[in-house]
Amino acid sequence: MPADQATDLANLSINTIRGLAMDAVQKANSGHPGMPMGAAVMAYALFTRHLRFDPQAPTWFDRDRFILSAGHGSMLLYSMLYLLGYDLSLEDIQNFRQWGSKTPGHPENTITPGVEMATGPLGQGFATGVGMAIAEEKLRAEFPGLIDHWTYAICSDGDLMEGISHEAASLAGHLRLGRMIYLYDSNRVTIDGSTDISFSEDIRKRFESCGWHVQRCDGMSVENVDSCISIAKGDDRPSLIICDTVIGYGSPNMAGTSRTHGAPLGEEEVRLAKIELGIPTEPLFYVPKEALAHMREIGKRHKDERMGSERKLESNPELARRIAGRLPEGWADAMPVFDSAMATRDSSGKILNAIAGVLPELVGGSADLAESNKTTLHDAPYFSASHRLGRNLGYGVREHAMAAAMNGMNLHGGVRAYGGTFLIFSDYMRPAVRLASLMETNTIFVYSHDSIGLGEDGPTHQPIEQIMSLRAMPHIHVFRPADANETRAAWKHALESKDHPTAIVLSRQKLPLVSPSTFDALHGAYVLADASGGAPHAVLIGTGSEVEICLSARELLQSDGIPTRVVSMPCWELFEVQDESYRSSVLPPGVLRVSVEAGATLGWQKWIGDSGIAIGIDRFGASAPYQTIYEQFGLTGEAVAEQVKKALSQ
Repeated sequence: MPADQATDLANLSINTIRGLAMDAVQKANSGHPGMPMGAAVMAYALFTRHLRFDPQAPTWFDRDRFILSAGHGSMLLYSMLYLLGYDLSLEDIQNFRQWGSKTPGHPENTITPGVEMATGPLGQGFATGVGMAIAEEKLRAEFPGLIDHWTYAICSDGDLMEGISHEAASLAGHLRLGRMIYLYDSNRVTIDGSTDISFSEDIRKRFESCGWHVQRCDGMSVENVDSCISIAKGDDRPSLIICDTVIGYGSPNMAGTSRTHGAPLGEEEVRLAKIELGIPTEPLFYVPKEALAHMREIGKRHKDERMGSERKLESNPELARRIAGRLPEGWADAMPVFDSAMATRDSSGKILNAIAGVLPELVGGSADLAESNKTTLHDAPYFSASHRLGRNLGYGVREHAMAAAMNGMNLHGGVRAYGGTFLIFSDYMRPAVRLASLMETNTIFVYSHDSIGLGEDGPTHQPIEQIMSLRAMPHIHVFRPADANETRAAWKHALESKDHPTAIVLSRQKLPLVSPSTFDALHGAYVLADASGGAPHAVLIGTGSEVEICLSARELLQSDGIPTRVVSMPCWELFEVQDESYRSSVLPPGVLRVSVEAGATLGWQKWIGDSGIAIGIDRFGASAPYQTIYEQFGLTGEAVAEQVKKALSQ
């Protein structure tokens, strides 16, 4: 194709993207038109000249990954996906931000074909891409000749302001993730106005100091962006390309201002912008047939490569198994059987190391607390810039980046990532945990030091509200096992899960074996010790280390002639989805129910009802040996038994 014709087609396609973005936001009467209008050139250069994909097979495993970290500019991505031939129609574009549409306000991987992850909370895409790049590097080393792709992202000023981007950039540079190229849409505008009011650091120096390869270019030039991406591919460091752009490009009265950032331009300004860009003002959502044909041809470029790649992948049964997310036959037989008391963090570590040999896809680490979390695989090296086959990941003190990177690895596939920290620090990683739930990602979060049971470190490190806040999050399964057997069941459930994350909350202190060795987490709660001498007058519901306290209280109550049942409830979410008959068989109606948990009592009314008793902690902890703290907070068998007797006597 002659150069002039190619340039004309490129400009026509770029302006089509801009027109669709303006019209979709205007019709929805909400959205962010400015970013797509300014970044359309960057996206066109990347998708048409570098990105490997096939719209007919959006989950092709060896495709390049693209993340729109600046998820507010979702119409940029939706326009590209429609034009390239993904399963997204012009009607879907017209239904932007409407109920049930494939084009939600921010991209969601479970809704729109071609979207790799849910973005919008700034910085999350930036950090999740680091995990995708880690997975690619590891699999390429493990399966040479079968894996060979790149991770790309478009990020914004806001992404680079968020703290998670600092954590993730530092980690990526340290690991020298050279197949990761990020385009920074440097339009110098945020919602509040010019970045001059809040953001003046030298981005080049910041990223170079983290070990990145950095370039700067005119982001409004296809040739400039294309050239920089080509140069970045030749460097073995992660790359940031600072692309100077104009937000709202084409808008005669608003371009370059915050007025284009997060609101429709208005019908008149849309009309004037279209005239400025050479786009017909009617009809709305205009797509010239030349641009559509051009983009659809680009969408077909990698079909043959994709089919050949898939044939190669299918020829390797182990890689095919891992890509499909299937566990090996009989894998759970490798899990240990326990016969002694131990902290659940210790049993968790033993389980991990026992199954590591039969689950080569398992990779994990800790935010600088591996010895405390027991998350290290003892016979495996660390993944590093010089050792891509390592299975342990040293995240450093970067909880938030760790959580996002784990999400990225699990979204990528072929590996199964877990990671650990203290439960109290789940607050540092909460946005990424929430996204794991929204994205239906089967990430495994390991949280040790689950309560006041950690003792002398005191209230800064003793979680109170954290377990309940995790339970309040939709679509995550939260386990707090009472002993080693329940810990084994929690891990089995987590590893077999495909569409939701799991949090496994573990004790620092030793816990006796109280559950059957055959315990299975299937039902979430079960009768551990039933009443003797008649139907129960009280049901004690415990989790984790407090199940032992419930058993002690039961003995005291039974000796006083009060038939008492103990229920262990390691997972609320699993119990909640059981049928009513099973739930009633465990928690019979009309019987006093008492919850015992070393944390916030808010929420326990769900299971104990308005007349039940919630025994817990609704204040911060204290620094002392854990036995003393439990006694002072009334978390002993004697104290629980007294509360039950008092309630029954009234």
